[in-house]
Amino acid sequence: MGISLEKLRSADGETLFEFEVKNRKYFERMVPSRGGDYYTFETFKLRHHLLLEEQAKGESYYYLIKDHSGLILGRINVVDIDKERKLGYIGYRVGEEYAGKGIAKKALKILIELLADTGVEHLLAKTTNNNTASQKVLEKNGFTYISTSEEEVEMNGKSLKFVYYRKDL
Repeated sequence: MGISLEKLRSADGETLFEFEVKNRKYFERMVPSRGGDYYTFETFKLRHHLLLEEQAKGESYYYLIKDHSGLILGRINVVDIDKERKLGYIGYRVGEEYAGKGIAKKALKILIELLADTGVEHLLAKTTNNNTASQKVLEKNGFTYISTSEEEVEMNGKSLKFVYYRKDL
C-alpha cells in the first residue's frame, strides 16, 4: 500500500477526530489513554490548535499518514524537539484496520528522510514491553535498543514496562 506523510493542518481537525474516536479502544490496548475529555470535539479542537502552534514554532512536527486517496491511516510525530541537543522524540499510531501491513515501518522511514533538513540528528522512542510490533518497526528502521524501565505502569489491568530506543541520523 502506497502512503504519504502530510504535515498536520487546521483543516484536518474533524477527520482526525473521527480517526481517533474510531480507534480509541484499539490504541488504548497498547498505549496509555489520552483521557475521556480528549474524545469530546471541543477539547480535541483546542488540543489540535495547540499542536499546530507547537509545529509553527518548530518545537514539534506532526504528520498524518495517508493513503493515495487522502484517507488517514495513522499519525507520526516528532515532539519535544531540543534544538541545542538536536534531539526529538518520535511517536506513531496506525489505525486498527491498517495494522500489520507495514504502514508504520514505511511512515517512519519517510519521516527519517523528511528530518534530513530540520537539524534533528538524534531520535528517541519508547514503547511498552507488550508492543512487540512497535519494537519491530523501530528496529527495522535502525533504532537501537537502549533499556527497559525498572518501574512498571498499570494499563488495562496489566503491569507494563517502557522500552527505550535511539537512532542517530
